[in-house]
Amino acid sequence: MMDWNDIDWRALQRLRAAFLAGTAGTGDYWQSETDLASYDLTFAQRIGWKWDYVLAELARRGWTPPRGELLDWGCGSGIAGRAFLDHFGTASVTTLRLWDRSPLAMSFAAQRARRKYPGLEVGTGLAEQPATLLISHVLSELTSAQTQALAELAGQATAVIWVEPGTYEVSLTLIAIRERLRDRVNIVAPCTHPQRCGILAPENERHWCHHFAAPPPEVFLDGHWARFAEALGVDLRDLPLSFLVLDHRPAPTLPAGATRILGHPRVYKPHALLLGCDASGVRERRLTQRALPEEHKRLKKRICDPLQVWRCTGDEIVETRPL
Repeated sequence: MMDWNDIDWRALQRLRAAFLAGTAGTGDYWQSETDLASYDLTFAQRIGWKWDYVLAELARRGWTPPRGELLDWGCGSGIAGRAFLDHFGTASVTTLRLWDRSPLAMSFAAQRARRKYPGLEVGTGLAEQPATLLISHVLSELTSAQTQALAELAGQATAVIWVEPGTYEVSLTLIAIRERLRDRVNIVAPCTHPQRCGILAPENERHWCHHFAAPPPEVFLDGHWARFAEALGVDLRDLPLSFLVLDHRPAPTLPAGATRILGHPRVYKPHALLLGCDASGVRERRLTQRALPEEHKRLKKRICDPLQVWRCTGDEIVETRPL
């Protein structure tokens, strides 16, 4: 196992430059096992925290994975599969299957998984109809045709958990995949409804479906992470993400008024503006300090539960509680 003293910083800089330039999809960027180990200790952990955010929300909604084969598609160092198994355990998983265009990445991810879950069967290669399909941070590396093919694979799995960076372009691609598949599968998250995505309304063209995970607090007290942030030019604070969860099984039932908050609220002295998504669409609602002083105080402290049940009068939120 690699520790911080062994990290190849030049390899991380090369990888980050390719990701930022949008050239990572042109070929296999893993040159050695050291590349993968250095990435797994740093960038992959940040992706893992995004997965922790999504998986915790699924558990909160009452979702559980189907029994069968788990496929980590485009596995890289295997962080998505490990995050899933750490959260839900191995009882429902008959086989963890890892696939990547890079044989080196598949080998690394398989070694890590076998070491961490010694009783679990681990294999490499594709599965035609996995019980659960995990997809993580791949859209920026795929052509349009490859994205369409991956969407078709997603439509064949019993359940799909798809996590991506929270950019405008990637969000719209995930929304397009949602719209393509929503007549064939059930929408579990981040949506609170199965209707057409409200972001697609003309008045919402400037918005996108994105959310924020948080790193563990101890990261900000860790000198290794401080060095990582300085060397790679990474902001250690919010982790923006977009995600999509689909399931051929019925989605857990949510109460009337269930709302998903998109992005960060805009907080002012007398009120806050929250972009909410519910069955009626996506629109900005006002939460006033006068009507809901405690909730307004929490928003000023950047404490905002992204899943809430709202009661509104027009565009004003008059009552709110956690989902």
